[in-house]
Amino acid sequence: MRRFTSEFVGAGHPDKLCDQISDAVLDACLDQDPESRVALETAVKAGLRDGKWFTDDDETYLEDCGENRTKSGTVNLVGEITTRAEFDIEALVRGTIRNIGYRSAEEGIDPERCVIRTHITTQSQDIARGVNISQCHEQGAGDQGMMYGFACDETRELMPMSYILARNLIDRLNEYRRSGAAPWLRPDCKSQVTIRMEEEGEFYLENVTLAAQHDEDVGYEELRIVLMEDVILKASKGLGFSHMESQNINGTGRFEIGGPLGDSGVTGRKIIVDTYGGRIPHGGGAFSGKDPSKVDRSGHYMMRHMAKSVVANGLARKCQVRVAYTIGKAEPDDFEVMTDKGESYDNELAVRLREIFDLRPRAIIERFDLKRPIYLVTASGGHFGREPVDGYFPWETVTDIS
Repeated sequence: MRRFTSEFVGAGHPDKLCDQISDAVLDACLDQDPESRVALETAVKAGLRDGKWFTDDDETYLEDCGENRTKSGTVNLVGEITTRAEFDIEALVRGTIRNIGYRSAEEGIDPERCVIRTHITTQSQDIARGVNISQCHEQGAGDQGMMYGFACDETRELMPMSYILARNLIDRLNEYRRSGAAPWLRPDCKSQVTIRMEEEGEFYLENVTLAAQHDEDVGYEELRIVLMEDVILKASKGLGFSHMESQNINGTGRFEIGGPLGDSGVTGRKIIVDTYGGRIPHGGGAFSGKDPSKVDRSGHYMMRHMAKSVVANGLARKCQVRVAYTIGKAEPDDFEVMTDKGESYDNELAVRLREIFDLRPRAIIERFDLKRPIYLVTASGGHFGREPVDGYFPWETVTDIS
């Protein structure tokens, strides 16, 4: 018997808001200039300091916020961008926040009145020389690091059961909020699921935690009933669970203060939500805001494709792959496969996969056609276990390696 817990967060979570802003800018660059080099982080915060609105324009405290825009939130974009693209970055940021569902400072951030600051330079020449084909004769990795991929047969998505249920809860909650059926729901939300896995392969749902931001005038009992009946039960039933042993809905009793008003947000802080719910190790590199020359992103996508292809072809019930790169080098330093079949089989499979798949950065980019504006949709909802339709999530396709 083994227990496993995974969490998920909605598009309105402050960290996910930042991921989406960073990837919206990346998409805007790639849309006009596929050769753009982007490494962009976003940080966001709104609210009071010492009980008073604070403006850093004159570094004074104000009793009355008046027209002080900082109370509505501050969005800081920092990083490196080399591109020929031209667009209104401020309008793009405001539109992204608006599309997530935020409408006012009281909800978490005001998309119309928040302050937007940028500190963006071009890509370092020391980094560029390791990536540019003209300088090293072959495109090297845009950074060092380890990238992991995983797949298992627990769900039709070939993803961990706990992760899929945690995501289903948030998907269902967002769908319910956007339908207008519960106008008191706000964009920020989180879920967490604990599943017990028995030796015979049976899954039992031990606990569901769901936190949903709401307006001030909704009562806890109304909120609890709605989330239980219209979100939790419907999301879990689709996975075959007949009952759950416990549930926790808005554990503190209230979740009115959310988004950047309740907590700061930064790009790249939800990498476990982005990947496999903590089921396997993570190399540490975040995805959002990075163009595909960064193997933090493209390398992870390739590892997922390989692991998924192994399981989808019936070569193993679960598969974990790992690769390591050095900046400026095209060939990886290290490659490893782990399955449920044993070390000897894994070593043979690793050799076989290296013969089938080209792991050089340029080959990965070309295989999935990654120099396209396809990244904003990955910045909420997870990067893996999604349907590869309309050119999105191409790494979720399967290669015949049987």
